Amino acid sequence: MHSNTSFDGKSHTFARNIYGTIKGEIRLKVVWRDLQELLERLPAGPLRILDAGGGFGPFSQRLAALGHSVVLCDLSAEMLAEARRQVAEKDLSHVFEFIHGPIQDLSVAELGRFDLILCHAVLEWVEDQAGLLATLGGLLREQGHLSLMYYNRDGLLFQSLVMGHFDYVEADLVKKRRQKLTPPRPCRPGEVEQWLAGLGFAITGRTGVRVLHDYMVRREIRTEQPGQLLEMELAHARQEPFVGLGRYIHVLAKKGD
Repeated sequence: MHSNTSFDGKSHTFARNIYGTIKGEIRLKVVWRDLQELLERLPAGPLRILDAGGGFGPFSQRLAALGHSVVLCDLSAEMLAEARRQVAEKDLSHVFEFIHGPIQDLSVAELGRFDLILCHAVLEWVEDQAGLLATLGGLLREQGHLSLMYYNRDGLLFQSLVMGHFDYVEADLVKKRRQKLTPPRPCRPGEVEQWLAGLGFAITGRTGVRVLHDYMVRREIRTEQPGQLLEMELAHARQEPFVGLGRYIHVLAKKGD
């Protein structure tokens, strides 16, 4: 039995609160730039892609539109239904396969191995994080690539400190009453990278996602100047110390290097 989190009952709220805001626009633009640059470095030809815990597949749909084939797995039946609807609307059903269930139940025997695996905003919802990464590593072919985006505990800690939420910091970032869409297990970047190294991955890229948005004193700028904010996010997303302060960190890693 896997202690994963399903978004059944929360899928519409998730789509509205995440991808219906400037926060979602930043995520899409920053991560998609990383993926486009990765594709430019790879040999031409269609890739086999696994979107692990992909929800409705905002990134894998874009990749499928470029001619790649996708297996999209998610624990939420609601998310998969929305993914099927959007994929059919874009006439991409012929390059998609949908699997309803936990990522940890996926096997090489049934699916083979993949050239690229996406795992975005999933790790922080899983109890056995190292085990999930090991599962993904087993599903990836040698010299294949992993696109991993995770909720950054360091960014959460820094924001809590500058906002003066000292009780929350002293409680080790555990709230008495957890918000429904707040990830319960924020990840420590050093620990994640140690797990990846132990699985034979070499990190080829590291990007902060929302390195400015969450720290803005004048929050109205988010809605008044979204274009300029997005430009600044893209300009600083790969620069330290901003990378380490991103609310999420997007890591690209190559297996077997």
